[in-house]
Amino acid sequence: MPRKKRFSRIDIYCNMTVYSYSQSSFNFYLARNTSSRGARNMVRVLENRFYYLDNFLAVVASVRARYRHLLDGEEQAFVDGFEALPLASRALLVRMVMRKGELFRSSRLRYDEIGCARSAAAPLIAAGWLDGEPAIDIAQLCGLLTKTELAEAFPLLPRSARKAGQLDILRDEYGDAVRTLAGWRIDDQLLRLSIAPLCDRLRLMFFGNLHQDWSEFVLSELGIFRYEQVDLSLAQGFSSRQDIDDYLHLHACRQRFHDGEAPQAVAACLPAMPYPNDWLEQRRSKLLFQIAQYYERSAELVAALCLYADCAWPGARLRAIRVLERCGQPDAAFGLAQQAEQQPESEAEKQQLLRVMPRLRRQLGHGKTLQAAAAPIVRHDLALQRAAPGVSVEALLASHLSRIDAPAVYVENTLINSLFGLLFWDAVFAPLPGAFFHPFQSGPADLHSADFRLRRASQFDAGFAQLDSGGYQQAIWRNFHAKAGIQSPFVFWEAIDEQLLAMALDCLPPLHLRKCFERILQDIKTNRSGLPDLIQFWPAEKRYQMIEVKGPGDRLQDNQIRWLHYFAEHGMPVAVCYVQWAEQCA
Repeated sequence: MPRKKRFSRIDIYCNMTVYSYSQSSFNFYLARNTSSRGARNMVRVLENRFYYLDNFLAVVASVRARYRHLLDGEEQAFVDGFEALPLASRALLVRMVMRKGELFRSSRLRYDEIGCARSAAAPLIAAGWLDGEPAIDIAQLCGLLTKTELAEAFPLLPRSARKAGQLDILRDEYGDAVRTLAGWRIDDQLLRLSIAPLCDRLRLMFFGNLHQDWSEFVLSELGIFRYEQVDLSLAQGFSSRQDIDDYLHLHACRQRFHDGEAPQAVAACLPAMPYPNDWLEQRRSKLLFQIAQYYERSAELVAALCLYADCAWPGARLRAIRVLERCGQPDAAFGLAQQAEQQPESEAEKQQLLRVMPRLRRQLGHGKTLQAAAAPIVRHDLALQRAAPGVSVEALLASHLSRIDAPAVYVENTLINSLFGLLFWDAVFAPLPGAFFHPFQSGPADLHSADFRLRRASQFDAGFAQLDSGGYQQAIWRNFHAKAGIQSPFVFWEAIDEQLLAMALDCLPPLHLRKCFERILQDIKTNRSGLPDLIQFWPAEKRYQMIEVKGPGDRLQDNQIRWLHYFAEHGMPVAVCYVQWAEQCA
């Protein structure tokens, strides 16, 4: 993927809910939705005062249809009984579910379409979905009241005290006391959302993850994000209730670790044995790897080594080799490195081993081994006037190199990935079991799985056959127009236009595209990034050159080096251009 740009965020306020997205996404949305259709989308969503309730009902209906056999008695009672409640009660519950936290003051639940929150809450309390008199401690009370309200409720508080100081004083006074809101002498009704975990489970079952939320519906309806319409008849991401429980357990462990809990306590809660479910095992391995990294950074090397040894996450074996070196165990490090040499897990590991093994051989007194010389990379050195503020060195060099008959374009990872995504659109969005769970996926859930290509062999074979037959250009153009703006893990709509696409298809030989696409498929997660910054075209000669740009003090990254050598090995024109500022060279 391209380097992440630090775009500002644009917020849309819709019935007191804020939807935030990047400047680039918003610009693309505006460009595509200045028509009456885009305006109608906005008006239709904003005029539907119960849009959020409709979205929640869609999730409930989907879960009921796909996963009824995985629901326990409480969950089945909820999905069956929710729609029988009064409209205002349903709307209030969904409003609370979509807000942060589990404690709410009735006086703060003000929605025109709902009316009196106390009345709407009564059926929810009767159903057991809200607690109408929860007991809270003084810290929770301080979180619910303003500084002024606290001063009015507790005259002992100095008027000048900050809220944190107020809490310290009240803790000294009341200790661990737990009371209802009435017990704290606050004239308001407090509601606790009792079914928040249940609703999180429903959201997980619908989305297949917990990082997507209810805003996906509105962003899609507004046309800000558009998704490929995939047949969801096979969209069952969980085969057992245990899978769901395991996912939630791993999610809770990860949250505890990121919140700063002792890593040994978190690691102790993780299963000792791998999950049989590959998808869950990837999540377990990633968390183990992160905890091991924490230990390594903290110089707790024995603990780090134990976790790396039990971890299948990419890079864990290489980290174990380095930790063994730091522990003064070069023999063990060398033995593990030899195993890695025989069966490297990736190009990245193979590249690192080329640096590690000579060092280990020297330490152990082994002789040097001959290594095949890498294909040479063309190098250019240029001195340019310093870029103006806000102008990147890549954009500066593109402007310097560009001519009318040989335009240079700053594309980084966007062009090759987009060509890949357009040609293999049908393969990427093939409706396979375990790939798509809901209508708001920008790509398949198994995108980074080892068998991603194998499961779609026929679709990828068809795409590569088009490269051989010459039909690839028509396929790419067809998808460029038919799928414009639809979310994809490969296509960067904001970075490509018809002119760039036409030059690329005219100047990039199909054999070179095949080589690029094959390498992306070898390791999608890693090889979508590291591509050269610029591409220069000579349309009259139907040729091109990729150019990696390095400004003063910058150096090549490992993934960039791997791509550069790959280009050179396969006879694809590439160069690295090192830029210095002219005044520094004078």
